[in-house]
Amino acid sequence: MTPAPRAEEGVDMAGKTSGGAGFSDEEKAAMQQRAEELRSTKGLKGAAKLAKELEACVTAIETLDGIDGEVARLVHRIVSEEAPDLDPKTFYGFPAYAREGKVVIFVQPKSKFDTRYPTLNFDETATLDDGAMWPTSFAIVEVSAEVERRVRELVRAAVD
Repeated sequence: MTPAPRAEEGVDMAGKTSGGAGFSDEEKAAMQQRAEELRSTKGLKGAAKLAKELEACVTAIETLDGIDGEVARLVHRIVSEEAPDLDPKTFYGFPAYAREGKVVIFVQPKSKFDTRYPTLNFDETATLDDGAMWPTSFAIVEVSAEVERRVRELVRAAVD
C-alpha cells in the first residue's frame, strides 16, 4: 500500500493547503500571536506585567462572539472565583490562566482553527491526574448550569 500523495502536495490533515509541508496558515498565525504576546511584556516585571497580561486576556475574550465568547466569559468568571491565584494572560491568542508563568488552563475558541466547538484545556501543570489516563481537553457546545458546575469542579481540581 502506498501512502496518500496528499502529504507530498503540502496539504495538511484537515485538507487545507499550507503553502508546503508544515504548519497551516492558522498555526502560523497562532505562533505569530504568541511571539507578539512575549514581545508585549518584554522588560515588564511584577504588577506591570500582570496588568498587561490581564488586559490582553480581557481583550481576547471581548473579541469572541457566540459560543466562543460565552465559554471564555464563563471560564474567566469561574477562574476568578475558584482560583484567584491564577494570573490571566493569553496563550497563542487564547484566554489563559497561569501560575508562576506556567499556563494551567486555557480556552481554545472554535473560531481560531475553524473547528466544531470551543474547548476548555488543561496544561500539564493542572492536577487532574486520575490513574493511568485522564482527559485534559473538554468540548463545550453550550453554557448551562450543568456545564458551569462541571467547569467549577475541573478548575478546583486543576489547582489543588
